[in-house]
Amino acid sequence: MSEIEQKSDDVSGQAPAPEAEADEDDGAATPDPSDPFEGWPAAESSAVIEDAPPDGGTVEHVRGEVDVPGGYSVLEGTPLGKRRSVGVVVSRFNGGLTNRMLQRALEALEEAGVAQDAVTVMPVPGAFELPLAAMALAKTRRYACIVALGAIVRGETAHFEYVASECASGLQLAGIETGVPVTFGVLTVENVAQAEARIEKAAEAVRSALEMADLFARLRASARG
Repeated sequence: MSEIEQKSDDVSGQAPAPEAEADEDDGAATPDPSDPFEGWPAAESSAVIEDAPPDGGTVEHVRGEVDVPGGYSVLEGTPLGKRRSVGVVVSRFNGGLTNRMLQRALEALEEAGVAQDAVTVMPVPGAFELPLAAMALAKTRRYACIVALGAIVRGETAHFEYVASECASGLQLAGIETGVPVTFGVLTVENVAQAEARIEKAAEAVRSALEMADLFARLRASARG
């Protein structure tokens, strides 16, 4: 029986204990047993996420620019990593590819100014496990953004479609539910040769994550102003 189920059984059909009444009187929030992350520590580095970004500096954006006519307010992020903490989740499956992707992602983080001690790498068994790991990191509120890295190579069965689809939708859900940018650095290819030609996608995922983190920081700064 899980800890959550045990807690549920303990409270069902019983009168509240005196300690629980005292907690209610103190105005303490009642834990949500449906949230597996309830009770996780609060962010120790919220300033990393909330700091207003410095102006100036030129860095490479994700490819493709939008031309906004004059007269409109524009809120745009820049993929700078100084004073930001980043979580990286990486699949061990197809490790010959994902190890190279991880190295390229770490290089891109360093190029963007992210300190080594501000990066947490979380390896998981495969691409299917990436969304849960990304959600767990995001829910700690210790990271400005999360980068997910994996390689799914088509095989002879429909397994490829299921894993790729669930991985993509799960990573999107992790970002939507937590409000922390989660980027999709997962290759979905027909063969290993196609994957090897796309290792740079890991760096693009890093730049996307940092740009979105910076955009959100600017948005929060403008809202406070």
